[in-house]
Amino acid sequence: MIERLRKRFIIITMISVTIVITLVMSCINISNYMQINKRADAMLQYIANNDGVIPRHDKNFYEKNNNEDYDIPKITPETPFSTRFFTVNINDDGVISTIDTGNIAAITSTDAENYAYEIYNKGDKVGFFDIYRYSAIDSENGMLMIFLDCQKDIETFKTFLINSIVVSMICIVAVFILVVVLSKKAIRPIAESYEKQKRFITDAGHEIKTPLAIISANTEVIELTSGENEWTRSIQNQIKRLTKLTSNLVSLARMDEEGQKIEMSDFSFSELLIETASPFEAVAASKNVNFKVEVDDNIFMYGNSENIRQLISILLDNAFKYVSDCGNIILKLNKKGKRINMSLYNDTDNIQKGNLDILFERFYRIDNSRNSEKGGYGIGLSIAKAIVDIHKGKIHAESVDGKSIEFTVSF
Repeated sequence: MIERLRKRFIIITMISVTIVITLVMSCINISNYMQINKRADAMLQYIANNDGVIPRHDKNFYEKNNNEDYDIPKITPETPFSTRFFTVNINDDGVISTIDTGNIAAITSTDAENYAYEIYNKGDKVGFFDIYRYSAIDSENGMLMIFLDCQKDIETFKTFLINSIVVSMICIVAVFILVVVLSKKAIRPIAESYEKQKRFITDAGHEIKTPLAIISANTEVIELTSGENEWTRSIQNQIKRLTKLTSNLVSLARMDEEGQKIEMSDFSFSELLIETASPFEAVAASKNVNFKVEVDDNIFMYGNSENIRQLISILLDNAFKYVSDCGNIILKLNKKGKRINMSLYNDTDNIQKGNLDILFERFYRIDNSRNSEKGGYGIGLSIAKAIVDIHKGKIHAESVDGKSIEFTVSF
């Protein structure tokens, strides 16, 4: 159990760290991409405002321009020489009237024409075409298309993206190593407390057996000398209940031990289930309950047959304990592919709808009054779950209508 807790702690921590790092890096990269678009669109708008060119002015103009309007990119005397772009004018008839590639060396007039027609046919107004950010602006003479070379920004973005992914992976691996190393220390107090709890249960269980045996023997002596009466019968019944509770607690503590080895072998699950369920037919008749057993033949399982027998008995005992008057109990066993499925359905009184896996918690019972008529201490289903866990299976409890409950087990 402690090892499972440690693994769960590592998994939850790594999932949380991975999500946080992914979100942070995603936000940074998305922000970078949006800034590239914002700067490019601002430059495109600036070029459009100047009829497809970047005007050249004296130094005083640039200083005044940048101080007055912060929505456009920072314009310097070098901007007309460092900005690579080309423009294409298309008239109202969809025919190219002028092409200006004087501000770029990588694009010919033919390339510019092909780019312009492709964008024009798509009908897009702004976007990326290869490494060029473009903007199509309606004008009096038709449409002005401006293509801005963003290769440097795109390469910088891709480099940062790759580096951020590499750094994120390194951070995740580093955190994983640290969590694995430090997780033992983190759960050490829990492990020590749990070990003390198990040791107490085991030791107390063995210590309780002796006085119980003495009380039982003394009660028998009283019955031999004075005869049986309601008081001695009550004492014997309580001794049996307390003995069973002690035995269950010790069994559960042993099942929780890490690395516990149990004898495994192949056995017929079909025959075992029928054999275990047969004695309950008499109970069903005495309680006027409709008890059905539907088992597919030749279902074999590799496991501990005595544990599986105990699992079936616990579930059936629980079903007969809480079945409603004249209700139904249906026990099924089948195999689908490699999965062995066992289910137990029983009608019951009003019960909470939905997932009822809380029933497998120790000492939890549906009838909070714990009346003596029902008996039990709410530990049987905990043992059932422990048996299923030992066999690497899954157990689930659910009520669909609030008037019945079904336990499903799969191996």
